[in-house]
Amino acid sequence: MTGPRFELRYLLLAVLIALVLWGMAHGSSSIERGFDIPVVIHDLPDRLVVTDLSADVVNIRVLGSRAALRDIDPSQLEYAIAVGEAQPGLAVYEVDLTPVEGKLPRNVRIVSRSPASLEVKLEGRSRKSVKVRPDLEGEPAPGFVLTSVEVDPPRVWLQGARSDVLRLSEVVTETIDVSGLDK
Repeated sequence: MTGPRFELRYLLLAVLIALVLWGMAHGSSSIERGFDIPVVIHDLPDRLVVTDLSADVVNIRVLGSRAALRDIDPSQLEYAIAVGEAQPGLAVYEVDLTPVEGKLPRNVRIVSRSPASLEVKLEGRSRKSVKVRPDLEGEPAPGFVLTSVEVDPPRVWLQGARSDVLRLSEVVTETIDVSGLDK
């Protein structure tokens, strides 16, 4: 069989084969993509407070097919640091992405990470009662005088990092504007 109808069949078959091959190549080619994974502290003892963390996120670069990378939900990823056995001071944790790899689709692999380690500064927790001082701004209406200011409660308990809590002797309220008061 020769003629335009016979050639049209071969042309359509060739186009169909080309589309299938293009789809296979496009879907299976590996690409690289980056994600910032938030660092989350777990198992923090009640006696300790985190005062500094060297990085808030761990950046990972992953390699996989476009289809596999589309299936990654960054909101489901986190890098957890368990500090249950930590003592006050500076603790250094190597970034081990094994738990994160388990949450990635098959055939996706992590090719790099940054940083390679995280530093966590921990300090003992302390508690202290301090005076509350009002922060006043402005002047009362003409002919009126501000005779006294009373704060309720007059004292509050602070709790936090030992070095921060022990250096405070008072806390200040938000600014209270007394401009034009006549009562």
